[in-house]
Amino acid sequence: MALIALAADKGAPGVTTAAVALSAVWPRRALLAEMDTAGGDLVYRSPAANGRPLDPNTGLLSLAATARRGLAAEQLWDHSQQLSGGLEVLVGLGNAEQSAGLAGQWDTLGRAFATLADSPHPQLAADVIADCGRIGPETASVALFPHAALVLLVARDEPEQIARVRDRALALTARLHGAGRGMAPLAQPMLGVLLVCQAQGAAKVAGQVNDMLVASRAGAQIVGVLAHDPMGAEQLAGRRRGRVERSLLVRSVRKIATDIHQQYGAAWAPTARPQQQPPAAGGGQGRVGTRGPAPAPVAGQPAGPAETLPSAPTPPPPTERPGQPGQPGHPGWPGQSGSVPDRTPPPGQGPSYGGPEYGAPGRQSAAPPQAVGPQPAPARGGSVQSEPPRGESARGLKGFRGRRRPTAPQPAPAPAPTPPVPLPGSGERTPDEGAAS
Repeated sequence: MALIALAADKGAPGVTTAAVALSAVWPRRALLAEMDTAGGDLVYRSPAANGRPLDPNTGLLSLAATARRGLAAEQLWDHSQQLSGGLEVLVGLGNAEQSAGLAGQWDTLGRAFATLADSPHPQLAADVIADCGRIGPETASVALFPHAALVLLVARDEPEQIARVRDRALALTARLHGAGRGMAPLAQPMLGVLLVCQAQGAAKVAGQVNDMLVASRAGAQIVGVLAHDPMGAEQLAGRRRGRVERSLLVRSVRKIATDIHQQYGAAWAPTARPQQQPPAAGGGQGRVGTRGPAPAPVAGQPAGPAETLPSAPTPPPPTERPGQPGQPGHPGWPGQSGSVPDRTPPPGQGPSYGGPEYGAPGRQSAAPPQAVGPQPAPARGGSVQSEPPRGESARGLKGFRGRRRPTAPQPAPAPAPTPPVPLPGSGERTPDEGAAS
């Protein structure tokens, strides 16, 4: 997605608590960055994953030294640490005096935070949630806001807090979007307000504050309501035991994260990169007469045309014909030419049995059958005629000239001349019995 910055105008409404809770329930991988110029608090609040305290020298302080020589978004993970619950965090400064070492680097940090979600390595991509603490007109961390996709101002439901968040939203809108306020709600970064209030009557209070922000044309709106839950905040900070996932604080933050993701997730999703199609079988590119793909151009030599081979005519598709279909040498076989010869059997030879029209491959008898005596009658409903008597020419028989066709529509094709396979549990049957059945 993008960079999401949380800040406050005055007092301590709970920016760090909101940032930690939002990062813990975020639907995608998230990196919590402590960007408060007054110093970070997580070193004193939460232990590391190994049970020891967090290292204050590994975080924003070490990242500032690396950013002087250029900074890639993937390098942020080299300066991150894991909390006891598994949340990945970039520890902030130790005190306000150390913020002087980041002069001129806030823009570089903001660009790295914003592009981490678009990393070409999926295992390193993540959204950055920055805890900017309390801000003012001269706060250096405000330089991160032009790179953010959403800036959330945290305020309580007290009248003085609401008035100050309105004035801060007006100042940020003029600084980030210029004097024209008409397109401020559509510009980036978008400004939102997280209102901290009691759960009872929260919807009514949030609606009134939102109407006031819209009427004042501050360019901000209420994004969500954060439950005022001191016990849940102490559990989240590790100062009180209990199941923090069941607290009002975490449940309200979970709803805020879901609403933000549903409302802005599609616009913040990284663009899908087109996947390269695998080369065709044989190395060709679909061109007839080319030998594999075109060679890569060599430096210093002009790129010439691809090497071509004599193109052969496209062979006709193989078609089954009466006689010997599917065998090399047949007129219908690819690469052969010629017309289909007459299928009339020569004098002294038997007819052609089967064929594609009868559901079995045809076979040409080499000599007249040697059977003596009367021949068996054809099966009921069958279309195969009996063989001619010995010594009689097939040329004078009706129905044996050319391509034979059934004289009447048949309900089912006649079985092949091969004997049928007996079914399990039944006795052997003769070919005549199988045809009659």
